Amino acid sequence: MAKPEIELDVDPETGRWYADQMPMILVPQHFYNNNHFAIEAEIGAEAFNAALAPAGHKSAYVWCKKQSEVYGLSGVDVFAHYMKRLSQRGWGKFSILAIDPAEGTATVRLDHSSFVTDETRGAGRKLCYMFAPWLAGALEFVCEQAGAPRKLQSAETQCAAEGHAFCLFEVTPAA
Repeated sequence: MAKPEIELDVDPETGRWYADQMPMILVPQHFYNNNHFAIEAEIGAEAFNAALAPAGHKSAYVWCKKQSEVYGLSGVDVFAHYMKRLSQRGWGKFSILAIDPAEGTATVRLDHSSFVTDETRGAGRKLCYMFAPWLAGALEFVCEQAGAPRKLQSAETQCAAEGHAFCLFEVTPAA
């Protein structure tokens, strides 16, 4: 296994982890997934998605803004950096298939999603919906940074848990 490409710093006084000058929490994948799916089972996937979406959207926007400042990134480079870091942090392997900030659109492929495991592969439904608002929030930052602010939406159009080889997301302008 390769060593992480992300430099980690740990504050000796607080024990807080930092990556890219942002505080992080390291948890096992099964711990996160067990909590995620337990809440989903209790309130339903649709309600859980509705509750998660605004926070995920905002968090992606804030992350991209901070990384833009830390690394001097702009435009598509910010979005690409976000996809790289999501991939390096264990959420799955994100690939940009198409992106057009001027139009507010993107198509993102996700292989090896952290939500699609041996236990969930045959779920027959979309499990990776949590990532959709992240992509919209990240691209909204890019659009705003380019002087063309707009509200975007994103949807998981296919999921590996439905039997597909990979998950696919589409980002489009909000109606």
